Amino acid sequence: MSKTTVKDDVSMEREQIHTPRTEGASRAFAILLLITGAAGLLASWVITIDKFKLLEDPGFTPGCSLNPVVSCGNIMKSDQASAFGFPNPMLGLVAYGIVICVGMSLLARATFPRWYWLTFNAGTLFGVGFCTWLQYQSLYNINSLCLWCSLAWVATIVMFWYVTSFNVRKGFLPAPTWLKGFFDEFTWVLPTMHVGIIGMLILTRWWDFWTS
Repeated sequence: MSKTTVKDDVSMEREQIHTPRTEGASRAFAILLLITGAAGLLASWVITIDKFKLLEDPGFTPGCSLNPVVSCGNIMKSDQASAFGFPNPMLGLVAYGIVICVGMSLLARATFPRWYWLTFNAGTLFGVGFCTWLQYQSLYNINSLCLWCSLAWVATIVMFWYVTSFNVRKGFLPAPTWLKGFFDEFTWVLPTMHVGIIGMLILTRWWDFWTS
């Protein structure tokens, strides 16, 4: 083997080491992103339309205002409904639209580098954190529940845990072997428990109302 060949081999190895690794995802994962993104987008769209109607007519009653507890109107009229100076669902229209684009790209066999997946994960982390804040505000400060908001909460929670699971299993997020093994088999446990805890909080918060 000539010295030139050895140098070429070493150069190729160095390029492979420094070249960012890209990863695609399974069809099932892509479909999950499409479903959760579509659910969140639908909820954001309906809430946005109702918010505009409410601005035009303060006496307007949204269709999901069913009783004193399940009252989208109370949520929309609150200060928390415009946490960033504009209606929260308008942020959802953009964020969930991006999730749908990622899901469609994965269905088309697209692959993305580590930084992309981590940025996507950070976005879902912000989403689930924001939803957690809204859940607290809804249950304990506004004292009302919005069904469309609840749909967006569930979609965001499921999305976050599965994106996190993907990054852990692919080695994009550092994690011990046992945790990777857990995510390989039992990712579904975490969003189920997360949603279940919120459901229990909702049940106990208005227990007298539900049982009366």
